Amino acid sequence: MRMMLAQCMPRVGDMSGNVAMMKSIMADAESQACEIVVFPELVVTGYPPEDLLLRPVFMQVVEASVNELVQASGAVCCVFGAPRRDKDGLKNSAILCQKGKIIGIYDKKYLPNYGVFDERRYFSTGFSKSVFVVNGRKIGIGICEDLWQDELAEQQEKYTCDVWLNLNASPFHWGKQHEREALTMRRAKQFSAPVLYVNPVGGQDEIVFDGGSHAVNALGELCLRASMFKEKVSVWDGEEAAKNIVELPDDMEQLNQALVMGVRDYVQRNACSQVVIGLSGGIDSAVVAVIAVEALGAENVLGVLLPSKYSSDHSLKDAHALVENLGIESITLPIADGVAAIDKSLADTFAIWDKSEPDVTEENVQARIRGVLLMAISNKTGRMLLTTGNKSEMAVGYATLYGDMAGGFAVIKDVYKMQVFALANYMNLDGEMVPQNTIDKPPSAELAPDQKDSDSLPDYDVLDAILQATIEERLGVDDIVARGFDRAEVVRVVRMLQNSEYKRRQAPPGVKITKRAFGRDRRYPMTHAFREN
Repeated sequence: MRMMLAQCMPRVGDMSGNVAMMKSIMADAESQACEIVVFPELVVTGYPPEDLLLRPVFMQVVEASVNELVQASGAVCCVFGAPRRDKDGLKNSAILCQKGKIIGIYDKKYLPNYGVFDERRYFSTGFSKSVFVVNGRKIGIGICEDLWQDELAEQQEKYTCDVWLNLNASPFHWGKQHEREALTMRRAKQFSAPVLYVNPVGGQDEIVFDGGSHAVNALGELCLRASMFKEKVSVWDGEEAAKNIVELPDDMEQLNQALVMGVRDYVQRNACSQVVIGLSGGIDSAVVAVIAVEALGAENVLGVLLPSKYSSDHSLKDAHALVENLGIESITLPIADGVAAIDKSLADTFAIWDKSEPDVTEENVQARIRGVLLMAISNKTGRMLLTTGNKSEMAVGYATLYGDMAGGFAVIKDVYKMQVFALANYMNLDGEMVPQNTIDKPPSAELAPDQKDSDSLPDYDVLDAILQATIEERLGVDDIVARGFDRAEVVRVVRMLQNSEYKRRQAPPGVKITKRAFGRDRRYPMTHAFREN
């Protein structure tokens, strides 16, 4: 058998572009004398099309696109994913076509409804057969979640097949490729047949698809792996072929590549090419700037320094050093006069309520003036504003609405603070990008004299461990305390997490890199009475 795995980059809603890309790959498969070319799940529409599926005119274009692909098929059997309407409703389907005709249709049986997935909102369960004959060979078909379900696998292991094909739209999170390959190996041994796993690449809103398409022989041995985070067409020649396994990037490289791809595709696919970032001299804005430069080029990144009367000399020096290291354009807009003007405007009103003593209100005024200036630059120049808040801050509400949360895309929204430090060190492996002093100094919002994050929050190594336990693992207070954490500290962190949901609802989208990102993955009511003590 000679099969092509089309690890491609479809764009949601761009049916004409997706079809043109697929036809080019189909022609390549013909020229390389392949028997079958396999595309990812819902490749015709891109994944996830969400409520576009509910628009009749959208489905009309989908149907026309499917017909165009079928008519374009030649001697090579083309297997591709598309939504399909039948008498029972909308199906998430795999279409098999050859020589201008449909020779088989498989409808996805298991529709995921967790994490980023919401397929039961749109699709009805499929009951089609799973095995098809192509050129005299028995080909098993599954779509993404089907492969993960033991109940279905137990049914399928009864079928004798020459190969199993799995069409996927599997988003990235840390460690996901190891999980995929372990599963594929297990299924190949269970089915006593090779399994080919095809996955797309590209950023779609918060989601990043990382590729990692691969093939496993009937013994459960990996024999092909495509590059991650790159479009790649791979040819698999069967179990006896020499192994063609691209090495997996390490965890930090994968995290960096996911963030870079997420930024590049979100910015560029929303008809933008340039970005603006507020540079504080801190580690978060520095890491975001490095990612933006890698994603878009230094010439497309503008850094804005917004010093207040509380900004330290070393923070300004660190911000200037970052600008020099990255070779980006920068401007400086001091905010002290603007802050003083607003404080003066509010002074008499606050005095009426005997509230003249400065508190978090005045701190937030500084952040909001910065947001106003950055958004003005964004509006005037057409540059997208990238926000710089991390997951630890977003979790506990250590961010200002309409201030540092203002912007179009939150690059490190799903990256914990300790991971931000690790990323900065990774970025400096081949030479200093993030100034070393930025990494070494204690984190501070610099909104009050000698302020440090640790004045308001636990140390970040402790905070992140508690947050990961309650967010990623969904552990209760008692279970977290059993790991050796102080109960009062755990309760305080969990309360801050619960009380900040309203802020997260108003935050820009950001790249998903964990199993439970805020937004699609983790959906909690803003108003509720459940509390743990």
